[in-house]
Amino acid sequence: MNVKIEPSWKQALAPEFDKPYFKELTDFIRKEYQSSTVYPPPKFIFNAFNHCTFDNVKVVIIGQDPYHGPGQANGLCFSVSDHIAIPPSLVNIYKEIASDLGEAPPKTGNLERWADQGVLLLNATLTVRAHQAGSHQNKGWETFTDAVIQTLSDQKNHLVFLLWGAYAQKKGAVIDTNRHLVLKSAHPSPLSAHNGFFGSRHFSQTNVYLLAYGSDPIDW
Repeated sequence: MNVKIEPSWKQALAPEFDKPYFKELTDFIRKEYQSSTVYPPPKFIFNAFNHCTFDNVKVVIIGQDPYHGPGQANGLCFSVSDHIAIPPSLVNIYKEIASDLGEAPPKTGNLERWADQGVLLLNATLTVRAHQAGSHQNKGWETFTDAVIQTLSDQKNHLVFLLWGAYAQKKGAVIDTNRHLVLKSAHPSPLSAHNGFFGSRHFSQTNVYLLAYGSDPIDW
């Protein structure tokens, strides 16, 4: 199947694109875009991969669903398009960065600048119907993104995986902790950030690890 995704990912994930589940998934997604309002726009479905090539991945952050409000989702987990109000979870992520690194929070919630530095901002499900959270779950996306995580764990060394919340931690259970750094905390949502996300210092820990293994740190 000819999937419009960045070439290094196309090569790394080639076996997935010919599996029956992926054809069923693409048939479903195609019909959804034709019959409903679906986010993100089609050109942004694989935006996380297009901004962060397989060869350049240094850090992986796992989210769950794209935002389902108008103009928000841009294909990167926790990220929103420019000129959109910064969502509460991302506000808390910025608060933790400020506390951890002493840096003032950005004015935009667009995280493409992270992705361009090697942060794969991976949602478990890459599409969603407008105003219907979870509407594209259990259609095949989770199988695909499980394969992404497994491929990264197996084929790369010394990555940092940031697993925030129970869902991300369950999805990241396949990661080889002998080869990679896995950092876990509560989710940054306002409902749970005070249960261990604040004060986790994941951003400084990530950069210390990257430097130790010869990679440039992330400018958060």
